Amino acid sequence: MNKDIRKIAVLTSGGDAPGMNAAIRAVVRTGRFYEIEVIGVQLGYDGLIDKQFRVLDARSVANILSRGGTFLKSARSDRFRTQEGRKQAFENIQSEQIDALVVIGGDGSFTGADIFSREHDVPVIGIPGTIDNDLAGTDFTIGFDSACNTAVEAIDKIRDTASSHQRVFFIEVMGRDAGFIAVNAAISGGAGAVIVPEHEWTIEQLIEKLQVAAQNKKSSNLVIVAEGSHLGNAFKIAKKVQKQIDYFDIRVTVLGHLQRGGAPSNLDRVLASRLGVAAVEGLKEGKSKVMVGIINQQLVYTPIHEAIKLEKPLIDEEFRIARILST
Repeated sequence: MNKDIRKIAVLTSGGDAPGMNAAIRAVVRTGRFYEIEVIGVQLGYDGLIDKQFRVLDARSVANILSRGGTFLKSARSDRFRTQEGRKQAFENIQSEQIDALVVIGGDGSFTGADIFSREHDVPVIGIPGTIDNDLAGTDFTIGFDSACNTAVEAIDKIRDTASSHQRVFFIEVMGRDAGFIAVNAAISGGAGAVIVPEHEWTIEQLIEKLQVAAQNKKSSNLVIVAEGSHLGNAFKIAKKVQKQIDYFDIRVTVLGHLQRGGAPSNLDRVLASRLGVAAVEGLKEGKSKVMVGIINQQLVYTPIHEAIKLEKPLIDEEFRIARILST
C-alpha cells in the first residue's frame, strides 16, 4: 500500500476532546507543506456516508489552535457499523479521488477505521483524541491533560466550600472504564480518597478512611470517583456511606461534560501538533492501519487493533502516591 498520496480526508469521531482542532490544523498545514490536498469531513463517519466534504487550506484552520471541541463536528455513526454504510463511504471517497484517511478519536472510532481499511484497502492512520487516556500505544491521548486541568480547577473551588462547612464531597469525574483522570485529579487536588474501576474498594474501607481523617481533625474531605467505579456512581456511593454513618455532612458534585470543554492546555496543543504532522508523514511513508502516539517522548506507530485491544494499565505508582498523600 505504497501508492502516491495526493489527497487526504480528515475527520473527528466519537466524544470531543480539547486539542482536536490543533490536530486538524496540523494535518492540514502538514499536507500543504508536502503539497497534499486535505479534505475535511463534517460530522465524523456520517459525513463520509453523506459526502459532507469541504476543502481545507491554511486559512481554513487559522485561529482554531486555542479552541476546544472540533470545528469539523463529531458524531457516533450507527450506519458506519453496517457494510452498506461503509460501502457508501468508500464510493464517496473514490468519487473524490481521496487516497487516504486520518481519523481523530478513541477506541470506537479506531475500530471502525480498522474495519473500513481492511474491507476497502484504504490507507488509514489514527490520531488518539480522547480525554480518558485509555488507548495503548501512547503515554497520553489528546484532551487528557486539559480534562485533568479542568477537573482540578473545579476541585480546588469545591475544597473552599468543603473547608468552610466541614463537609465531605464526593466528586465524580469522567472515566467509564479507566481511572486516569480520577487518579491525576486526586493527586493534584489533594483528595482524601480516589475510587477507580481498576482498584476494588469496599464501602467499609472507604468509611474507615473517612473516620481516620475525621479523628485526625481534618476539617473537610474530598473523594474523587471515576464514573465507572464498581461501587457505583458518586451519588450511590455517598448514599451507602450516609446510610452507615450519619454524622458526616455529605455533598455530591458531578463534573460531567464540563471536562470536555474549554481551550486545550499547552501540553495538548503540542501533542496534537506532533501527532498531526506524524499522521501525514506516516501516510506518505506507506503506513496504514496504525495509530500514531508518543511513548517516552519518542514517536511510535502502533497497529490500530493493538491500540484498541491491549489494556492500558493505570500507573500503579500514581495510585500509590495518591493513597500515601491522602493520609
